[in-house]
Amino acid sequence: MPHLDVNGASLYYEADGHISSPALLLLHAGIANLRMWDPQEEAFAQDHYVIRFDSRGFGETRTEDVNFSDRADALAILDHLGIERATLIGCSRGGSIALDLAVESPSRVSGLITIGSGPSGFPDVELTNEEDALFDQMDAAYQAQDWEALCDLEVRLWCIGPARRESDLDPAFVAKAYELNRANLPHVLEHPIPTPLEPPAYDRIVDITVPSLVLVGDHDLSEVLAQHEYLSTTIPRADSARFPDSAHLPGLEQAADFERVVLQWLAQHGL
Repeated sequence: MPHLDVNGASLYYEADGHISSPALLLLHAGIANLRMWDPQEEAFAQDHYVIRFDSRGFGETRTEDVNFSDRADALAILDHLGIERATLIGCSRGGSIALDLAVESPSRVSGLITIGSGPSGFPDVELTNEEDALFDQMDAAYQAQDWEALCDLEVRLWCIGPARRESDLDPAFVAKAYELNRANLPHVLEHPIPTPLEPPAYDRIVDITVPSLVLVGDHDLSEVLAQHEYLSTTIPRADSARFPDSAHLPGLEQAADFERVVLQWLAQHGL
């Protein structure tokens, strides 16, 4: 399995498609790993060179407890594969990394797609009572160092959504959502220290000039919906779309619709 050794870490990555095709760099959510992109990998790779990797603390990547930059790790993968520019597709935490990278290294970015993401430095948003209660449960699990419970509560909050019942959802989606996050449990004792973007992206996304697409599920958290609105109206060339039957992972929960929206948008912009 391919790994790239960089700054105290061994980054696991995968690449598919022809290297001469336009490059896509897929950045996974903080409740998943690169396997979250499996439903789209084959379709994306038909006309693109698709690159994805596990961030530090996730999946098959291993790291020492060092200071590091998520942006530098992403660029190291691109450099290793000889890719000068790529369209970034990031979900949740991955989308925040993509936004940071787009404002810090614009020459490396040809397009930008975020899913359920917000820019670094986004102000706090008041939570609903249901969201607050789930966060309290997560805090209690963290204090008790009950990592398995915390892992599953994260899925309950983000993937199921505070206003939905798990029993009403597709059992295959629910099982996959738990599987993706549980795969990260071996990393609970790793503590690499990310270097934040300074100044953060919140006041800098007005400088993003590449075509951008901002996506969100209608059942996502209130703060994520607020972030979606901000990105949609502040990034100069942003298009936007919402997925009515999804929470935080529309690429998994509404895989066919997500794939169609992304591929049509990439074709429209020649990316």
